[in-house]
Amino acid sequence: MATTHTLGFPRIGAQRELKFALEAYWNGNSTREQLLQIGSRIRQQNWSQQQQAGQARVTVNDFSLYDQVLDHSCLLGVIPARFQDGSSDAFDTAFRMARGRAPSGTAVRACEMTKWFDTNYHYLVPELEAQQRFTLSPDKLLAEIAEARAGGFDVKPVLIGPVTYLWLAKSAGESFDRLQLLPALLQAYGELFDVLAKQGVEWLQIDEPVLIQELEPNWQQALQQAYQVLSGTPLRLLLTTYFGNLGDNLNLALSLPVQGFHLDAVRGGLEYRRVLAELGDDQVLSLGVVDGRNIWKTDLSARLNELKSVSEQLGDRLWLASSCSLQHVPVDLAQETAFDAQLSNWMAYAVQKLEELQLLEASLNGGNVAAALADNALALAGRRSSERVHRESVKQRCQRLSLKDGERGLEYAQRAPRQRERLQLPAFPTTTIGSFPQTSKIRQTRASYRRGELTESLYVAQMQAEIADCIVRQETCGLDMLVHGEAERNDMVEYFGELLQGYAVSQNGWVQSYGSRCVKPPVIYGDVYRDAAMTVQWSRYAQSLTAKPVKGMLTGPVTMLQWAFVRDDQPRQQTCLQVALALRDEVCELESAGIAAIQIDEPAIREGLPLKRSEWDHYLDWAVYAFRVSACGVAPETQIHTHMCYSEFNGIIEAIAAMDADVITIETSRSNMTLLDAFIDFEYPSEIGPGVYDIHSPNVPEVAQMEALMKKAAERIPAERLWVNPDCGLKTRGWEEVGPSLENMVAAAKRLRAGL
Repeated sequence: MATTHTLGFPRIGAQRELKFALEAYWNGNSTREQLLQIGSRIRQQNWSQQQQAGQARVTVNDFSLYDQVLDHSCLLGVIPARFQDGSSDAFDTAFRMARGRAPSGTAVRACEMTKWFDTNYHYLVPELEAQQRFTLSPDKLLAEIAEARAGGFDVKPVLIGPVTYLWLAKSAGESFDRLQLLPALLQAYGELFDVLAKQGVEWLQIDEPVLIQELEPNWQQALQQAYQVLSGTPLRLLLTTYFGNLGDNLNLALSLPVQGFHLDAVRGGLEYRRVLAELGDDQVLSLGVVDGRNIWKTDLSARLNELKSVSEQLGDRLWLASSCSLQHVPVDLAQETAFDAQLSNWMAYAVQKLEELQLLEASLNGGNVAAALADNALALAGRRSSERVHRESVKQRCQRLSLKDGERGLEYAQRAPRQRERLQLPAFPTTTIGSFPQTSKIRQTRASYRRGELTESLYVAQMQAEIADCIVRQETCGLDMLVHGEAERNDMVEYFGELLQGYAVSQNGWVQSYGSRCVKPPVIYGDVYRDAAMTVQWSRYAQSLTAKPVKGMLTGPVTMLQWAFVRDDQPRQQTCLQVALALRDEVCELESAGIAAIQIDEPAIREGLPLKRSEWDHYLDWAVYAFRVSACGVAPETQIHTHMCYSEFNGIIEAIAAMDADVITIETSRSNMTLLDAFIDFEYPSEIGPGVYDIHSPNVPEVAQMEALMKKAAERIPAERLWVNPDCGLKTRGWEEVGPSLENMVAAAKRLRAGL
């Protein structure tokens, strides 16, 4: 009989309990014990949900107070030296690694953060030294196993596999081959496996998503070596891959001495059929048949047609699961109040995905679920035929696009003098990325307006007062190019999702981005178009308050795609072009309103890369074209900015240049400017603002620190093409940090100008 399990469950809590508990602890408003109690309560709820859905084993160690990769670094004793000054205990050391500061301990540079494969989840990059020692600290893992068992749950712990852990890591200091650490790392894993075996653990889920990458021979050999060494364990290993198919690594994976395999049958398609022929008589096959990355209902009848013969062949060796961890989708659709009944009927959040797995299991095992299957089929048919999904005028506008629609007319070298003449900026011009602190007053004002407690005119007046305050603060700091502060925006993607047709926004569709940062991705359910201006009135008002240029602020088409739950009934590139055209209309209207610089943020363009390098060119062609379509309707004198955060540019620097933005601002402070190494061998043609102020840390950067970072940048980029700016938007910080930080940043820029 088929059985079900899940690879992981959302850890934020149905009402974002973890977020609020973390922030209360960091702010000194609650104790460590209170934080741990809330974490325990969330775990108990998650395990209960899995058990109620008929899952025999609950997943353990998928919960984290901040990040699962950070937890593995702590588990393995991978703690960089700068965090080992004795000023904080092990519990707070993890927070110092993540944030640069904890309730106890001095401030220090936080660990680098980047995207988990091609998701919008951020992980803390492990820092490894050539002589790295691994020292086990398994208390968290063992405590959660004991906690689950005490609650009456059978457990399936999950670990990041050793090769994937090395793949995710970076070399601290001098570069070296991280694979030279594999023998020592395997010894630590072997010791951990022995500990788990003594605890009576039967099955261990060991995640090796690196297997869906196109691997060099040395990494393939590392996988073979790793699992040969670990094969002596009494644990039964479920080797888990997700986010795509194995491709050329299929035979490699099948050769590994493990007791089971998990394949992503959503993004990996029917590859599992090849596995069936090679599967050992005693090996388990886990199939990810429910999408762990999106919120659309599963076509249960279609899945059952695929799975019937597999179930007959494997019996109880067939496990059904989500394609990947469900941490990438919201918790429970029952908490949702914003969608109308029709939209809601097309969707499934994490809890509903457990129910879908339960229905598939019941049907394969002879249960009578005909009524539920009929309801599922009716919902899917309604979505396919709905008039709100399709708009012919939008499709036709996309079809009329040509290459010329993605061209500025003049090259950057010809545009730049005109822009400098218009903007009159000094050397090393200072700016910010767009957003400023979202105070409780701002959030309360927006909430009151949404509840109908404020008239539109009063709401506009209060938002204008916030914009005016933001302009004054920036002028006081001495910034050169200003922004309006985005007081009216709840989120850089959700805000536009509320205003564009074809999008819907949720009430409680929260997912974790990193740590306590949660976002509510909007849902693209139909053809996208703009029927009214979205930002023009705010930008026009801000510009009226100052003689300095004020940037118009937009979120780019690729990010609007990547950071949403996207419709799955047409190619993603088609949806992206629809968004690009809607943004093009806004860009042109901003220009007509007298806005001289317009920033179109694309932080997601790097994370959108296919995980197989052979597929990059196709993606970059349409992603870059979509950006250019959004930006290229303006005159040469209008300066186009873009922003990218936490992105490695090696391998795609030519595509970044092909976006043809006049100014690009990027994250570099946590990497100590090493992200600019991609610009050494490639002569980037336009202007760059390498972030010098780490906004994900509450620390106030010193003038000398930022000046030193910019001098490093000037070794790679000509000084006349450098801007000075923070890493990212400032909405999550407080004015008590932002004000001094920006004053220091301006002071650093003045020192740099004096040195020219």
